[in-house]
Amino acid sequence: MKLTFYSNYLNHHQIPFCEEMYKLLGSDYNFVATEPMEEERIQLGWGLRKEYPYEIRSYENQDTYKKCLNLGLESDVVIIGSAPEVFVSDRIRQNELTFRYSERLFKTGIWRLMNPRTLISMIKQHTCHRNSNLHMLCASAYTSKDVSVIKAYPNKKYKWGYFPELRKYNHAELLANKNKQPISLLWCGRFLGWKHPEKAVAVMNRLRDNGFGCMLEFIGDGPINAEIRNLVTSLKLDDRIKFLGSMSPEKVRQHMEKADIFLFTSDRQEGWGVVLNEAMNSGCAVVASHAIGSVPFLIQTGNNGFIYKDNDIDDLYHKVEILVEDADLRAEMGLNAVKTVERLWNPKVAAERLVEFCNGLLANKVTEFEDGPCSRAKVLKNNWFPRNE
Repeated sequence: MKLTFYSNYLNHHQIPFCEEMYKLLGSDYNFVATEPMEEERIQLGWGLRKEYPYEIRSYENQDTYKKCLNLGLESDVVIIGSAPEVFVSDRIRQNELTFRYSERLFKTGIWRLMNPRTLISMIKQHTCHRNSNLHMLCASAYTSKDVSVIKAYPNKKYKWGYFPELRKYNHAELLANKNKQPISLLWCGRFLGWKHPEKAVAVMNRLRDNGFGCMLEFIGDGPINAEIRNLVTSLKLDDRIKFLGSMSPEKVRQHMEKADIFLFTSDRQEGWGVVLNEAMNSGCAVVASHAIGSVPFLIQTGNNGFIYKDNDIDDLYHKVEILVEDADLRAEMGLNAVKTVERLWNPKVAAERLVEFCNGLLANKVTEFEDGPCSRAKVLKNNWFPRNE
């Protein structure tokens, strides 16, 4: 089977999955990068340190571009993420097996469909192919709902996501590195309005006022960094909150491995959120917003983390306080989080399942998985929120 994956560029979040695919398919697997990486990402440590045998950069010259166009027709299977439609338009018309790979379509709300140009574009790209051999790999638990609104991909929506490096730990040693005093909380990401770092500050303010001696570390930088720093100072929390700035992915993981609780406070604009995979793999007890794309797929609330209702600061604080007060529960959730990633949501499982799934479809058979990558992505109900804690 020859499989080609088109996306904007190869980064450290995609390499582990690509490595597993290359182990399975060898030279029959190609990753086509369609544009150079932004300088901002390179400065954050996302740049590649070596060349990979499966990577082809379509933008380097005309001959390479033509080769990448031909791969769109020659491959048995094609996956297209953030890449120009020209690479798959002909194969879709020829009804060849193709997957779109997408986070939710309406991150800012379904009101976008009120724009006629947006509606027409969505129909052309998605709805018009509802009966063709075109499937959706949902890189968000909310993708299925969004594409169903426009009547696309009936019975052809599957759980997917991002699959960063799986680190193998001695569980006892990993957890022993945590649960030290003071209890450590961690927040990691760009300082953007929709990532809501101010909610982590609000949690720390209430923990302090309620007599808990916790510490919070912020990793990252961004447009509202100064605003958050001023908020911390105004609340007299400078002795409890540290700003560590941006750092390499490797150093981020080192801080996750030591943190007790990971706060993930983004709203619905967080398409997936790879830091959740990484924090769970690092044994953190996670408290995450229900609006984040990866959360309904990865977290079983009360088991391997807590899900709080987005924009409900009382719910967020209540679940953090439970973990602060209960070291055994923190350890149990952290251990269950590690096991979730090791058992199911990792690059090896994703690659093996995708190959099996594609081979099945090429033989006109759908392989059914109970959960995890390539299982069916159900349409979440309006105002979905888990109640079975």
